[in-house]
Amino acid sequence: MAKKVIARRPTISDVARAAGVAPSTVSHALNNKGYVDADTKARIIRHVKNLGYRPNARARSLRTGGVRTVSLISTMPLGVSGGMSKLGFLMELAAVTAEEAVKRGFALVLVPPQPEGGGLPALDIDGAIMVEPAEDDPQLAALVADNYPVVCLGRWHGHDAVPYVDLRSRDTAEVLLGHLRERGAKRIAVMMGASVRTSYVETEAAYRTMCERDGQEPILIKLDERGGDMAGRVAAADLMQRHPDVDGILALVDAFASGVVQAAQDYGWDIPGRLKVATRYDGLRAKLAPVPLTAIDLHLDEVAAMGVELLSQIFDHPGQSLSLRPQPPGLVARESTALVGKSRISAARGLQ
Repeated sequence: MAKKVIARRPTISDVARAAGVAPSTVSHALNNKGYVDADTKARIIRHVKNLGYRPNARARSLRTGGVRTVSLISTMPLGVSGGMSKLGFLMELAAVTAEEAVKRGFALVLVPPQPEGGGLPALDIDGAIMVEPAEDDPQLAALVADNYPVVCLGRWHGHDAVPYVDLRSRDTAEVLLGHLRERGAKRIAVMMGASVRTSYVETEAAYRTMCERDGQEPILIKLDERGGDMAGRVAAADLMQRHPDVDGILALVDAFASGVVQAAQDYGWDIPGRLKVATRYDGLRAKLAPVPLTAIDLHLDEVAAMGVELLSQIFDHPGQSLSLRPQPPGLVARESTALVGKSRISAARGLQ
């Protein structure tokens, strides 16, 4: 795979060259320090806008000293990260990350998912921990181009040089797919997001390997993450009509899995008797679903601690390409993949 090049962001030296002044003059003009005549300042501001220059907050904080500030940033769309998930994946990571950051004398800034089209807020930070970035993530690209120390929780697909904690996504997929098989599912479909994230890429690879081994055509459904629960519900309804032989669904995103359960209720498909369902993250959506969902313990406490450890190493030794790997994923089997017994959905329908 060809190495991807991230465009360099303009620097204060670029602005100085364009305006025909010294970098210190640009700094004085932007920070209202010293004396810069009105015409020169106007020229500098014009070139700042034309070049798209943004002052490097990290450089300012390193010059002034003080406590290092790191941000935990999620770029997953609000359709996935909203609702019960606000109290789930990101917040679980944030709690441990904050604890580990304090141990090292860092201050943590939590950056929630931004609305579509929203860029990274202007933050005075020294480094960042990005949660499962997409291949074309503009916020992460901007941080890397600005030479911020960055660690990814989940490898940044196509950018292996950026330090990361391996979430073991292929291992996770193999555990879940194997569990569905062991619990009797013979025709398994996989539902995931349409963006290019390492967790999706590695899950698809594991699923295709399984299908090839079993001599089956893959049933792979890729959805816009912004659709959240409803996207999963609509896709599952369509799946039930087009592939009535499907008896197992791995919905990688918990919001999609919630939609699958809703569609099964709509169509009267008993879970787990008629359909077995599993998801990845063992969060509130999995635990509180009408039929509690089989999921994975991703060991997020260990993942978060590793993320802070990597960032600390990069602060001390800039430019290193590092990675860490947590313990193997742990299966949390629940009613949605049980071998026998009717689900609560069926019981509820029988009482109506």
